[in-house]
Amino acid sequence: MPSRDGPAVVEVADLVKRYPRSDANAVDGLSFTVAPGEIFGLFGPNGAGKSTTVGILTTRLRATGGRALVGGVDVGRDPAAARAQLAVVPQHNNLDRALTPRQNLVYHATYHGLPRREAETRAEELLERFGLTERADRRIEAYSGGMAQRLMIARALTHDPTVLFLDEPTNALDPQTRLLIWSQIRQLRERGVAIVLTTHAMNEAARVVDRVGIVDHGRLLTLDTPENLVRGLAGDAILDLTVTPAPADDPEALCAALGELDGVHKAERLASPAAPAGWRP
Repeated sequence: MPSRDGPAVVEVADLVKRYPRSDANAVDGLSFTVAPGEIFGLFGPNGAGKSTTVGILTTRLRATGGRALVGGVDVGRDPAAARAQLAVVPQHNNLDRALTPRQNLVYHATYHGLPRREAETRAEELLERFGLTERADRRIEAYSGGMAQRLMIARALTHDPTVLFLDEPTNALDPQTRLLIWSQIRQLRERGVAIVLTTHAMNEAARVVDRVGIVDHGRLLTLDTPENLVRGLAGDAILDLTVTPAPADDPEALCAALGELDGVHKAERLASPAAPAGWRP
């Protein structure tokens, strides 16, 4: 894993967001940091405040209170400068269907200030990296969901962002495409890009994230590495079994024998269900 030395590239301090006419904060005093070259997972149930937090960090929403910095830029005070430091890959396809994949990348790069020749070179490099060169000049409609997702990630990287925000990056994708995208995410980490990831595919994400922040009701419940979080879980579990004796078994003796097994807390005989009226064995 790369070194995560140096100042944090994402800083969230006592962040608060309350929507108009709401009686509760959507984000309620949230604080965390993300280091360069770190994959940070922001997990939690629907409505926990994840999307609102990301919306503030990506300048789509304004905070009610607290502070949020991306690449050292206060997103509330200078959103234009903050947007130059970040990129967003949304959950749903928002590619420009009037443009070819190559044109999507070139347009996005020039929008962020790259000269045309440099934008074209950058687009070619990204198309090659994400395995899209052969279909770079076809219509977007011909792309599968996995190809569109790869193109959206490539588009987000055209201006070399400091921080990449990914929302459900592997949602509804086939296994092969999911593996490819997780591999690309690891490579971005090796290049020093900080990644903030929101997903419900926690089993998959746990294999790549460096730290996890679990959020609910706008508050940070816990923040640690996946390994430490798993290690801290309670190890006890209760398994409730119902055993039906064979015709030759002595129910009392079977119950006593089960109760003496290691790990069994209690064994008891249950009353047989009442037979339906008119039923005979």
